[in-house]
Amino acid sequence: MHSHEHIDDQAAGLRTMKTNMVKVIAITGGKGGVGKTNVSLNLAIAMAQLGKRVMVLDADLGLANCDVMLGLRVHKNLSHVLSGEAELDDILIEGPAGIKIIPATSGSQNMTELSPAEHAGLIRAFSEMKTRVDILLIDTAAGISDMVMSFSRASQDVLVVVCDEPSSITDAYALMKILSRDHEVQRFKIIANMVRSLREGQELFAKLTRVTDRFLDVNLELVATIPYDENVRKAARKQRAFVEAFPKTGASLAVKSLAMKVVKWPAPAGASGHLEFFLEQLVQQPDKTQRGLA
Repeated sequence: MHSHEHIDDQAAGLRTMKTNMVKVIAITGGKGGVGKTNVSLNLAIAMAQLGKRVMVLDADLGLANCDVMLGLRVHKNLSHVLSGEAELDDILIEGPAGIKIIPATSGSQNMTELSPAEHAGLIRAFSEMKTRVDILLIDTAAGISDMVMSFSRASQDVLVVVCDEPSSITDAYALMKILSRDHEVQRFKIIANMVRSLREGQELFAKLTRVTDRFLDVNLELVATIPYDENVRKAARKQRAFVEAFPKTGASLAVKSLAMKVVKWPAPAGASGHLEFFLEQLVQQPDKTQRGLA
C-alpha cells in the first residue's frame, strides 16, 4: 500500500512541476513612443486566444499604461504584496481574453531596489500563487534602468520593439550593448513596429544588424513586422485592444502570427523553466568583479 501511495505522491510532484513550467518573455524598447506596451498587451491577448494562460507583469511605472489602454480599474499593486497586505492572486486584474495583469508598484519604488526581505517576499508570492500560468510576459519600462536590465537578463526571450526612427534604432542598440556586455544576454528577437511595408521592416532590421554585427557579439532575429495601422489608434480611443476590436486589420494579423510563433518557441527545460528560478535570477546582481575596469 505504502509503495502505491509513494508512486501517487511522485506523480503529483511531477504534475505540479510540469504545470510550474513557465515561459518568461521580456518586451523592451527604447525611450517610449515605439508602441511597446500596445504590442505587449495585444500579443498577450493573441496568445490567450490560442488557449495559453498568459500573465502580463506591467513593470512600467504603475499600471498607468495598461490601465488607461484597456480602461481597467486598479485597486492594489505589487507593493501591497511585498508589504504582506495582499496575495499575488488578489491583485491580479483580468483583461481581454482572460489575460491576467499584475500591476507593478507605482513609481514610488524601483523593483531592483528591494531589500533582501522584499526579494524573498517576491519569490514567495510567486511560488504561492494559485493562478496557473503558461507564459509570463514582462512589459518593461522605457529606457535603460536597472529594472529593465534585471528583467531582461532573467527572461528566456528578449523581444525588442523598434520603429523606423533614428532615436529608436540608437536606443535599441544601446540597450542590446549593455545587456550583452554586462548581463550575458546574447540573443534578441526584434519586432519592427509601425512600418509602412514588409520591405521597410526588413530594411529597418538590416540597419540594426549593420551596427550590431560590427560592434556587438549578439544574435538578432526579426520575428515580426507590424504595419502602421490607423485602426491601432482607433482601438486605443475606444480603450480596447486592437486584436479584439479589429481582428482582421493589418496590425492584428501581424501580432496574431507572432503569437503563433511565440507559443511554439520551446519552453526551457529543467530549473530555468520555473518561475522561482526566474525570480532568483531577477534578484541576483550580475557579477561585476570579473569585468575588471572595462
